[in-house]
Order: sequence, then structure tokens, then C-alpha cells
Amino acid sequence: MISATGITKRYGAVQALSGASLDLRPGEVVALVGDNGAGKSTLVKVVSGVITPDGGTISVDGSPARIAGPHDARALGIATVYQDLALCENLDVVANLFLGTEPNRFGLLRGIAMERRARELLTRLEVRIRDLTVPVAQLSGGQRQSVAIARALLGEPRLVILDEPTAALGVEQTAQVLDLIARLRERGLAVLVISHNLADVRAVSDRVVVLRLGRNAGEFRTAEATQEEIVAAITGAADTGVADAGAADTGAAITGAADD
Repeated sequence: MISATGITKRYGAVQALSGASLDLRPGEVVALVGDNGAGKSTLVKVVSGVITPDGGTISVDGSPARIAGPHDARALGIATVYQDLALCENLDVVANLFLGTEPNRFGLLRGIAMERRARELLTRLEVRIRDLTVPVAQLSGGQRQSVAIARALLGEPRLVILDEPTAALGVEQTAQVLDLIARLRERGLAVLVISHNLADVRAVSDRVVVLRLGRNAGEFRTAEATQEEIVAAITGAADTGVADAGAADTGAAITGAADD
């Protein structure tokens, strides 16, 4: 559905991306992984229209596309949920879902219609929030993440990008978010998940794309790859000949750090 090919981006003397590529298909969850500084955030910002690449091409449904800003990305059906969620914690669930896109009639908010649509959307996603009128500040971390994802779906996107969706969540809340990601796939959406937690990646993704130093370092079918293979691509062990045992130890450290 969306293909980014040969993407380059330089910040002064720093080459953030050096010909990175990424393919995203409907009904598939792709995990984008890599160490800090690998270029993951930069590539996501290119696809979501936050920054303009220095080179490379982006195509949608096989046709060249220009994404000069977030408005272009939204028009192409690309929705992004960043790690900070961008929620207004003093507002309730309904207000956060429609923030900036509130339906109105004769200048008056259509509160009843907003709440009805919010309940329908959350029910379809199987998100359980008993009272939609409570401030978001009173919700759990998993519920806040679910609200942010649900807000992204109001525009009927075709691609949903999730930046570290399970960061700082407990075990139960993480499971809720991973279940929600699986339901997005069932609805036929393309989903791109950026994560450092390989356990979560293996639990929910269909493919894993590895970036290292701004370049593609590997691509794996999740069901067919071992954690050691993925970690070796992340750390560069596959290129330097480091033993699998060392890669496994590094993987444990990376996953443990993500969990911490």
C-alpha cells in the first residue's frame, strides 16, 4: 500500500538515513526495530510528513506521492500515534477523541452525537472504558493508549503508525494494547509499530524490519525468525561474525532494558 524507497536525510554532518526502505501492506503489522540512533524516528517522520527527506521516493498504491506535511499524510490515510500520546488530561474521553475535529451545528458542539460515535468506535475496538465523561488523567496507561489509537481511527486511516505503544505499561495494560493492534490488523489496516521490546514485537508483528545506522540491516518473517537473528541484525553481529551466544546475551539485555 505504501512504499518508501532509498530515503536519505542529513542533519548537518549527521547522516540520519542512508537509503532506507520500507514497504507496508494492508492487514499486516510491521515492526520497525533498531538501536538508538538507527534512524527509526526519522524514517517514521518522513512517512508521516513531519520532515521532508533529502532523497528517495514514496509511493502509495504504486503511484508516486508527495508528503510535504502532516496534512498530506492524513489525506493519504496515514495516522500516527506518538509516544507522548498528545492527550489533554484535563478533558474527558469524548473531548480527546474529537479534539480539533469537533462536529458542530450552527456553531454549537454536537455533544450527544460525539458521545454516541465515541461509544460505537470504542465498542468496535473492544476498548473497555466504563465512564467516558471522566478526565483522561484518571485512566490507566493502557486505556490512554487505546484512546489515542481510537482518535487516530476517526479519520478512517489506511495506515496507523504507533511509536513505542507499550512503553512504561504494565503486563496487563501491554496485553490490552497488543490485542488492540491485532484488531487493527483484522480490520485490514496496515500497522507500523516502532518498539525496543522484542517480546512485544514477536507477539504482535507479521514482519520485522531492522534499521542500523540509517540503513536496512535485515527483514524477517516474525514466525520464522529467532530472537537471536533479529538481535544480531540490530547490533551488527551478523556482519562482524559475533557468536550467536553473544547476540543472545545482548538481546536479553535489550529486552530487559525495554521492560525496565
